[in-house]
Amino acid sequence: MGNLYQYFRAPDDATALVTFAPGPAGIGLEPLDVSGMDPYLMLGAAEALLVGRLFEDVAAQPRFNHLLSDPDADSTWVVTLTDQLRDALAEASTERLAEVAVIWSRAEELDGSGDPDSLAGFLEQLARIAREAREQRNGLYCWMSL
Repeated sequence: MGNLYQYFRAPDDATALVTFAPGPAGIGLEPLDVSGMDPYLMLGAAEALLVGRLFEDVAAQPRFNHLLSDPDADSTWVVTLTDQLRDALAEASTERLAEVAVIWSRAEELDGSGDPDSLAGFLEQLARIAREAREQRNGLYCWMSL
């Protein structure tokens, strides 16, 4: 089945952490459900492409995959995503997201064989959430479950 990831927006870290047990939908937040699209390697690579920075620079940001939940939890975690990613997604045009998806599809994290159309679709959906998050002054988060 693989790892499950739910990307969502929340007003603050405390609210995002409340999703730990029930998941985002369990507290009335609208998540983007995906499998295999982890926030560290996969989304980190996309963020680097979107903002034109090295992955190492993106990963060095304090809110990059900052763990909110208990680090000793066995199979569920909640992490933050950067405001830089939120803003880059919110500002990106459909064309820009498609361009990034083509380059991203060749990335090592995808074994060089990702589907650009699927990746562009994922980025478009996440960009919709990012626009809402920016409008509402929310952050972006990821709820993960093994």
